[in-house]
Order: sequence, then C-alpha cells, then structure tokens
Amino acid sequence: MATQADFDRLSNWALMLNPDADIDRRKCRRSVPMEVLSLGLARTGTLSMQEALKILGHVNTYHYSSIFANVQDADMWNEALRAKYKGRGKPFGRRDGLFLARAAGAYPDVKVVLVERDEDKWYKSCCILLDGVLDRFGRYVLRFTDPYWFGKIITCGGLWVEGLLGSLDPRQAKANARAAYRKHNADIRATVRKERLLEYRLGSGWEPLCTFLEKDVPKVPFPNRNDSKTLEISFKYLAGKTIRRSLTNIAVVVGTGAVVGGLLWSYILI
Repeated sequence: MATQADFDRLSNWALMLNPDADIDRRKCRRSVPMEVLSLGLARTGTLSMQEALKILGHVNTYHYSSIFANVQDADMWNEALRAKYKGRGKPFGRRDGLFLARAAGAYPDVKVVLVERDEDKWYKSCCILLDGVLDRFGRYVLRFTDPYWFGKIITCGGLWVEGLLGSLDPRQAKANARAAYRKHNADIRATVRKERLLEYRLGSGWEPLCTFLEKDVPKVPFPNRNDSKTLEISFKYLAGKTIRRSLTNIAVVVGTGAVVGGLLWSYILI
C-alpha cells in the first residue's frame, strides 16, 4: 500500500502502488451532483488543482492518475476516446463520460476552471509527458507483455495524445503541441459562458479560485504537485512495476505452456 511518503514523492501517481479497486463503473451511477469542472490541459497543474478542490470540500475529484486506482476505468475511457477521435462506436453522453466542450454542455450550470500556464514552460513540461507516453519500449513491448494493466493505461494515454496532437510520432506530436494548447483554451472560452468560467493563471494562489467558488480561503499553502521531476520519477516507478508484472505474466505463460506440453506428450506416449 502507498504511504504518505509515497504520495509526497510521487504525488497522486502513488496510486499505482495500491491494489486495484476492481470496480466496474458501468454499473455505477452518480450519487453527488457535478459542481466543478477543471478543464485545463495536461501539464497545467491539474494535480495541484485536484488537491486544491479536495481541500475546498470537493472530495470526489477525478484525474487521469485515478485510473491507477481502478484500471477498469481505462476500458471506458479507451472506448470513449475511440468514439470521439476515431468515430468507432457510440459517443459517450452525460451519463457515460466527459470531454471538455461536451462536458460543459452536458452540465450547463456547473462552474468551469480553465488553468493556463506560460506556454514555453507548458511546452517543456508537455515534452516530458510525451516522452513517457510515447516511449517505444512501453508501447511496443510492455503494452503486450502486461495487457490487462499497463496495456490499458498506456493505450488510454496514446489515444488521448493522438486525438489531441494528431500523431503518435513523438517529433510530430511535439510539433503540434503549441497549436493544440492554444486551440484547447480557445474552445473552452468559446463554449463556456463567461459568468461560469474562471480563467486561472497557474501560480495565482487561493484568492481567485475561492472567490469564484464562493469558498473561504484555506489556512494552508496552495498545493504544488506533480512537477516535471515528479513526473519523471513516476514514469520510472511505472516502468519498474510493469516490468515486474510482465516477467510474472511471461513466467505464467511459459509455465502453462510447459504443463500443457507435458500433458500432450504424455498423451502421445500413451
């Protein structure tokens, strides 16, 4: 189980150290109303904002890292991403999933936070993310040697990158990143009514967020989670866990093959 020291070191990515919750959310229904959507693009302080919202009382927040707590979520996200970006299957609706502009339309009274960051700093951080998600060893080896955990998770990341940036080639994805960042922010502004949109500049602290959400300012510093160094360390932990799982999976397959082969050989001899 992940300890507080693990969360301090890995941020919310420490969830990968916990046993899988094994929850089928297709059988679940929302029990609390949707109140806030934080729609800043990846590497705009999304984990910091997630923790800030928890501190303000929005306990059941969801982030990409939440998949590590319950890998079955990736099945739904992958299905939704294929429907949105590849036209395969039925697009998800309000009861099924969320996609930015569609989310804003599905919940017209929900408050929306758009976190923005200096573009050059965002791009540098985004490139570290892309190097991890688009790593060839992960995509072409570990995805298949550990298909039921890492395979689902990295497929989700790949579908998101391809849909947003138009390519799974690292160089092309990076070349498209700045334009995608600007378009994403422009789409949110064009979709969400101004009175329910907060354009939050990363590093602005509690005041603008608390004013927008009508909350008292907490007596703790604003969270600062998942910097580039933390992301790099998390990728190393992820690779380590996946390699261990892959070796176990391979051993099981080889062992099963040996048993089956032995039984067949015994049958032939008989």
